[in-house]
Amino acid sequence: MSSSFNPEEFMKLFGSLKMPNMPDFQALADSQKRNIEALTTANKLAMEGAQAVARRNMEIVQQSLSEMTQAVQSLASAEGSPTDKAARQAELLKAAYEHAIANMHELSEIIQKSNGEAVGILNRRFAEAMEEVKALMAKG
Repeated sequence: MSSSFNPEEFMKLFGSLKMPNMPDFQALADSQKRNIEALTTANKLAMEGAQAVARRNMEIVQQSLSEMTQAVQSLASAEGSPTDKAARQAELLKAAYEHAIANMHELSEIIQKSNGEAVGILNRRFAEAMEEVKALMAKG
């Protein structure tokens, strides 16, 4: 069995093979860098939003404690019949409830705004990344 290696035939065969185009590695690296930057920015916005919610929540708790102390003092020193005191207590409870609902609504708006900004950044970057991928594929 005589099998000899013919370099010319090998090179001819090798030359006829279609090799896939190599991707633009710098473009891929730049794209990944932009992805990381977008994630970092979105994370920063989310953290800032969480800190704003925590700060505002602390302010609300302090304000509520102050208002509750004043309400208790007001009820303790109130003159009038038990019916008048009960009506005053009901008014204070209603005001406290309405205030709590308004505070929850405010905190919800802060969270929605923060999340919306972070998601917006990620959505924009995703759309850009898809365009970058299409451009890289078009080169190939």
